[in-house]
Amino acid sequence: MTLRYAAALVFTFTFTASCFGAQAAEAQAQPPAQAPQKVLRMFLSTSETGLDPAMASDNATLSLLENLFDPLLRYDYLARPAKLRPNTASAMPQVSADGLTYTFRIRPGIYFTPDPAFKGVKREVTAADYVYSLGRLRDPSLRSPWSYLVEGKQLEAVDRYTLRIRLAAPDNNFLFYLATPATGVVAREVIDAYPGQAGNHPVGTGPFMVKEWKRSDRIVLLANPYSTAVFHATPGDDPEDRAIAAALEGKRLPRVDRIDVKIAEEFQGRMLGFLNGEYDYLEQIPESMTEMVVRDGALKPELAARGIVLSRFPVLQTYYMWMNMNDPVVGGYGKDKVALRRAISMSYNSAQDIALLKKGFAIKAESPLPPNVLGYDPAYRSPVPYDPALANALLDRYGYDQRDADGFRRAPGGKPLTLTMHSEATVGGRLRDELWRKCLNAIGLRVVFKSDKKTEIIKASRLGTVQMFESNWIADFPDGDNFYQLLYGPNAGRANYARFNLPEYNVRYERARLLSDGAERNKLYVEMNQLIHAYNPWVPLTHVLSSDLRHPWLKNYKRHPVEFTTWRYLDVDVAQRARSARAKR
Repeated sequence: MTLRYAAALVFTFTFTASCFGAQAAEAQAQPPAQAPQKVLRMFLSTSETGLDPAMASDNATLSLLENLFDPLLRYDYLARPAKLRPNTASAMPQVSADGLTYTFRIRPGIYFTPDPAFKGVKREVTAADYVYSLGRLRDPSLRSPWSYLVEGKQLEAVDRYTLRIRLAAPDNNFLFYLATPATGVVAREVIDAYPGQAGNHPVGTGPFMVKEWKRSDRIVLLANPYSTAVFHATPGDDPEDRAIAAALEGKRLPRVDRIDVKIAEEFQGRMLGFLNGEYDYLEQIPESMTEMVVRDGALKPELAARGIVLSRFPVLQTYYMWMNMNDPVVGGYGKDKVALRRAISMSYNSAQDIALLKKGFAIKAESPLPPNVLGYDPAYRSPVPYDPALANALLDRYGYDQRDADGFRRAPGGKPLTLTMHSEATVGGRLRDELWRKCLNAIGLRVVFKSDKKTEIIKASRLGTVQMFESNWIADFPDGDNFYQLLYGPNAGRANYARFNLPEYNVRYERARLLSDGAERNKLYVEMNQLIHAYNPWVPLTHVLSSDLRHPWLKNYKRHPVEFTTWRYLDVDVAQRARSARAKR
């Protein structure tokens, strides 16, 4: 889900005192000499885009935004299943009996990081700032991908610290929305000071602030000196959870002084960087690199001897291959186009994908929903099997029976037929290309691959110029609605890259949105699944079981099922890191 500017537009930003005045001057302040800086070393797997909460929708940028900007609520670090806590709100909101009015009290004493836009005044966050920030999401000139979060919501600053939000209809996921990076608070003065460039001037209240930014290469974050966040959490019975809670309870966040973030798009570079100690942890071992660190399902002994820890985590993530319903080759709702997409779906060999590409660390996706999301039904099975023979028969029946001299099928009426699938220009992307080539060729379909940066592919997808692409979605919040909205007609051009727009699906989605998790909503979800399988705008692929690695000097680490990062909670044992570095020499 990442965006990137074309190469001709890529340029470098370095935040210095000359361009950010007081903000950069404060950012360059060093801790006392006797206290060595605690530096967290991290990477992002794709390039970031502009750091504007209203605009970004890619994982890399969202990872940064949730550390720079503050939503009203955040998730409890340790509670499972996922649970919300107050963040800038002093408590969870008061909710009216009809479920339509939410009243929040903003915690006094929260300040934006300094910026020349404030003209030397220390700028406190107020309820009016949230009215402005949330209102930006529905500004038609911004075309925010998050506008649906605030549609039908009336925003009111009752007084300096009281925010009231009225809903046009009950929304069971509304509080989840208020924990997303998109709802982080921004200051009108900053947005106005940099017209059209707010994403290049991130000024927030989050646990960190930007010191340096070399676009698509390196980002340095410093602990926000104004941060008033204090750790509270609800640990379960797990001993590691209790140890984290004991270490952090009541302490100010963040725990490190600085984060050095690099952009590492190649799998091998990420893995080697971690093994060399350049990164403190690595989430989701790249599929093609698994054998470097895992043997017989366990961490290799030589790595365990270094104190490296391997943990497994069920990600709230679905991999899927979508097809553009407006595309003249694969799109449309006629029987011949439905048959083509159904055959493509039946050609997909999930067993080979899981064994060869995911190295066994995945399960087959039967629907859009991954396990542990509200609404997931472990008993549900897709009615679309892996069956190349049946796929061939289906294509023959619906007019794709004519063949070229090389054996590839022609479209009904004898027109040439070539599928075009976009793919990422990475080792993993090339491996997926070969699997899809094998699957599609087995049913007589010619396919060509157009490789590009994922950021560019997503840009083109939103414009409707991509025919087919294998993508994935990680939950913004742990509810089935967050996945089924990916196929809701009005979301076409936003998260609905397939541009699927079926009235029967839309009406069920709208009804399901009004229901809480339970039998009535689950029945609608089954019906929506059946419509997806009938028209095949998606080929559901896999749900990943992530294998994560961390070094022994990293403290308080626990993967969260929803939030992109846990940086604000992490600590670094500087002495242990130094000892490990000396031992490698």
